[in-house]
Amino acid sequence: MHSTKHRRKVAPANGDANDNSADKQDQLHLSAAIYNGEDLGPFVRKAFTTGKPEILLHNLRHFVRSKESEIEEVCKAHYQDFILAVDDLRSLLSDVDSLKSSLSDSNSKLQSVAGPLLTYLDSYIEAQTVSHNVYLALTLIVSCIKLMELCSRANDHMSAGNLYMALRCVDAIETEFVDKAPSSTLKRMLEKKIPQLRSHIERKVSKDFGDWLVEIRVVSRNLGQLAIGQASAARQREEDLRIKQRQAEEQSRLNLRDCVYALQEEEDDDDDGVSGGMDDDAKSGYSNGGNSLLGFDLTPLYRAYHIHQTLGLEDRFKKYYFENRKLQLTSDFQVSSMTPFLESHQTFFAQIAGFFIVEDRVLRTGGGLISRMEVDNLWETAVSKMCSVLEDQFSRMQTANHLLLIKDYVSLLGVTLRRYGYIVDALLEVLSKHRDKYHELLLSDCRKQIAEALAADKFEQMLMKKEYEYSMNVLSFQIQMSDIVPAFPYVAPFSSTVPDCCRIVRSFIEDSVSYMSYGGQLDFFDVVKKYLDRLLSDVLDGALLKLINSSVHGVSQAMQVAANMVVLERACEFFFRHAAQLSGIPLRMAERSRRQFPLNNARDAAEEMLSGLLKQKVDGFMTLIENVNWMADEPVQNGNEYVNEVMIYLETLVSTAQQILPGNVLKRVLRDVLSHISEKIVGALVADSVKRFTVQAVMGVEVDVKILEAFADNQATLFPEGDASQLKTALGEARQLVNLLLSSHPENFLNPVIRERSYNLLDYRKVVTISEKLKDPADRLFGTFGSRGARPNPKKKSLDTLIKRLKDVS
Repeated sequence: MHSTKHRRKVAPANGDANDNSADKQDQLHLSAAIYNGEDLGPFVRKAFTTGKPEILLHNLRHFVRSKESEIEEVCKAHYQDFILAVDDLRSLLSDVDSLKSSLSDSNSKLQSVAGPLLTYLDSYIEAQTVSHNVYLALTLIVSCIKLMELCSRANDHMSAGNLYMALRCVDAIETEFVDKAPSSTLKRMLEKKIPQLRSHIERKVSKDFGDWLVEIRVVSRNLGQLAIGQASAARQREEDLRIKQRQAEEQSRLNLRDCVYALQEEEDDDDDGVSGGMDDDAKSGYSNGGNSLLGFDLTPLYRAYHIHQTLGLEDRFKKYYFENRKLQLTSDFQVSSMTPFLESHQTFFAQIAGFFIVEDRVLRTGGGLISRMEVDNLWETAVSKMCSVLEDQFSRMQTANHLLLIKDYVSLLGVTLRRYGYIVDALLEVLSKHRDKYHELLLSDCRKQIAEALAADKFEQMLMKKEYEYSMNVLSFQIQMSDIVPAFPYVAPFSSTVPDCCRIVRSFIEDSVSYMSYGGQLDFFDVVKKYLDRLLSDVLDGALLKLINSSVHGVSQAMQVAANMVVLERACEFFFRHAAQLSGIPLRMAERSRRQFPLNNARDAAEEMLSGLLKQKVDGFMTLIENVNWMADEPVQNGNEYVNEVMIYLETLVSTAQQILPGNVLKRVLRDVLSHISEKIVGALVADSVKRFTVQAVMGVEVDVKILEAFADNQATLFPEGDASQLKTALGEARQLVNLLLSSHPENFLNPVIRERSYNLLDYRKVVTISEKLKDPADRLFGTFGSRGARPNPKKKSLDTLIKRLKDVS
């Protein structure tokens, strides 16, 4: 519409008159620089350098005037365009007036035609408004009816105690009707009552939950006691089954197969009873409804948790539940200082066991009410506290039986809670840690009991009138000499000390095994065996040694103690077998680990005491050796007086001792006594009281030795064949001396071969002393007269040679 005017580029004009003048040339350069937008600094410096700034100002003014004229031309061109536009607008004014009149006519026609229609439209709009208002009123009435129904239902649920259903009704009211309430009054009422109702429901379930917290503590104690009782019953059934199995093993060795089959049938019944009983108890004990036996009801807890979930307070209730249960557990840890722990330990551990049985149930069925990590944290706290309590209480206890009772209950607690997945290794470690203290206390108790049993011993053979006494005192410890039951009344070869000590040791074994059992260690026979060795070798052996050294004063007492030691040796074999059976290891393994008889010291001391007392008795008879006629001209035919007295005593001794002493012990004792008699005979010949003796006196001594040897041979019926010959060897020194003195060639004693074979028991110093006493003949008083002109005696010459050579050696 408008023509676009392009700006012309103005080129500097060239002077026409003074083209060669310097000023004109500078003006042209300045104009070109300004036109092209170049820097004017060089022109300014040059003007001031030449001292002609006026020229520069003149040139600038000239440039400005040239630009002003150009601007004026441009403005004139644009004003002309504006005038042309105004003229165009004036030409359009008439067209606008005609259009306006046309529009006015059209409007008049439209008003006349649309008037009735507008009337009808207003009537329609009014009717539509009334219809909408009626529909809205009906809708609000229906809404109010539904609201009233929900409110009435909520009230009914509240009255019936159905808090969750009442809360669902309140949630429905709040969701559907609060924002759409037809009345502001009704809305305000709902906004006020709904929070109050929710608060009331929360208080109600919180109260029920609080009551449940109080009740569950009593329930937990009963639940823990019942669960531990079931574990104890199951353990007892296992023990009974093991006893029957051991009996079956013993009977099977006797080929009593019928009993074995009957045992297998009972074993199956027992197994069924155990599994069935535990399953039924588990099912009934974990019912969410009330259990008639335990009252183990989690319904209040789950109702409270569900309602708090509905109220949007799930996390707060979880925290509240955990904190309250943690406080309850902490209060359960309190151990009363007024009540001995031995009396309160079952309640203490049963409370904790019931607590975690309940928590295990809540964990598995509570829908996330408590997490596994929280239960584990509570359990770690409980284990730490129980370990601390056990450490403290065990350190104070000085009675083994008390430790055993608490240990058994703690092990039952471990068995019970292990079934629910709890780790009880720390508790078992505490029990194992106090194993040594328990056994030390047990050894101390056994030491007192053994001392009392030994102090009460009368050193008399035990009389049993009934078979049950025999079974209780003999068969129960397997110390019988034969499998044949004797006739009653039965006089045992041992005194009452033996079964009393056996009962003490057996009780020690059973208590030791009881402590070691169910403690987390499967193979504990070596531990039991170690303490059994200490009981036998230190306690019992020491007590017997003390008894022997302080209370045994007669031969009959010493003989009874020696007989007791023999029976105790058989009993020790039973002790180790019994320990192996109770520990659950095969007997062949126990046989391989057997050590020597642990009562060796007491046995040796008893035999030495018996031998010593017998030697004292024999010494009393051997004093009669002083009555022997050493200068006799004829040998004694029936033995000297002393040997006859000794023989009467020995025969009486053997007839009595063989009733209670076994052959090997009697053999050792008789050997010591005969050896002592032999020494006494030799000692009598060596003694200064015998100045000299004749060959006939030596022959009488030989008769004495033969009588003693005949006594040894007569004992062959009591001992095995080789043992009877050992009794004769006990008289070897006296026999070899008599043989030497009666030998026709005594100098053979100097022959090493002959001496080793026939005189190995003789001391050459004694031989010298005794031979010197025999070197003079019996009639020495008249020897100088009767020996003149007679041939020298070769035996006397040999004896003199022997004496001389032996003196040279010495």
